[in-house]
Amino acid sequence: MKRFIAGTVFGIALGLVGMALVMPRLMVEEIESPLGYEETIAHLEKKVTDGGWKVSALMRLDQSLAKEGKSVRPVASMKICQPDHAEQVLLDDDARFLSVMMPCSIAVYEKADGKTYVSTMNSGLMGRLFGGTAQKVMAGAVAKETAGFVTF
Repeated sequence: MKRFIAGTVFGIALGLVGMALVMPRLMVEEIESPLGYEETIAHLEKKVTDGGWKVSALMRLDQSLAKEGKSVRPVASMKICQPDHAEQVLLDDDARFLSVMMPCSIAVYEKADGKTYVSTMNSGLMGRLFGGTAQKVMAGAVAKETAGFVTF
């Protein structure tokens, strides 16, 4: 019986450690862009607006940091919103807490290898984790549409 309990506790602990190591990479998706940094931003802006979404902000994080005397490789955060999807979430009091993740973000950045990358939140996984309206909206239309924005 002691071995069974010890084995169960060890198995649970191992599973939790495994999840802690894997989950961060599952929550955010990163792809390499075949385009340069500025071209990638322009490509994404066009796909987002052509897809019926709005670009509510484009924050050039490297430029903001440069004003503070800091130097980092080019990095931008594009805030995007689809009003119909946002409305569905914000009308549901049980899902309203998700406003902390609104609007959706797409990051564009250069790494030390000189290549440009794009990262997005895995909205399909996040929606399934929250369930309810979040699952319906985020794991449905949002996941499908945002995946289309980051195809080249």
